[in-house]
Amino acid sequence: MGRAKEVRKFAAVKRVIGQRDARLKKNQMADDATKGKAASTEEVTRVIPQVSSSLFFQYNTALRPPYSVLVDTNFLSHTVRNKMEMLDSMMNCLYAECKPILTSCVLAELEKLGPKYRIALRIAKDERWERLECGHKGVYADDCIVERVMKHKVYIVATNDRDLKRRVRKVPGVPIMSVARGKYIIERLPDAPEK
Repeated sequence: MGRAKEVRKFAAVKRVIGQRDARLKKNQMADDATKGKAASTEEVTRVIPQVSSSLFFQYNTALRPPYSVLVDTNFLSHTVRNKMEMLDSMMNCLYAECKPILTSCVLAELEKLGPKYRIALRIAKDERWERLECGHKGVYADDCIVERVMKHKVYIVATNDRDLKRRVRKVPGVPIMSVARGKYIIERLPDAPEK
């Protein structure tokens, strides 16, 4: 029984109001001032993202064969791991002709990864693939790919990276290709338009 009294006294001491408590008058006035400033700035800034004209209908009209496929580092490494032929597998997945495109950021990222990814680097340097030069600083391929996809809605993004997939899904009208269960799969590719 003596123990319970000690605990009660300890709890009574903890009930003292702190300096930052919202019930104090000076803190209430400071909160009102910050809310007034925030309300005035919210009314002024309104940004509505511009939607691409190719997304006028429910599907992306800019996507037509031959498809342009932006390839990521992760996608290349999974292709090598599953021992797949990249161009043939893409054509089997899309049922159309396609052009794999590699940015200079992806090549630089593969070179940084070292000897473990030398086969993927050799595949990336193949002359059949189209190359895009990047005009920005740094070699972070995910930002580069997302930036290109936001500007031009003519690409299919080939990646297995979860974060990049999450970022690309926020961009309307851009399909994502990935490697799963020994084959390429594609999500959000629109059906052919009905005439």
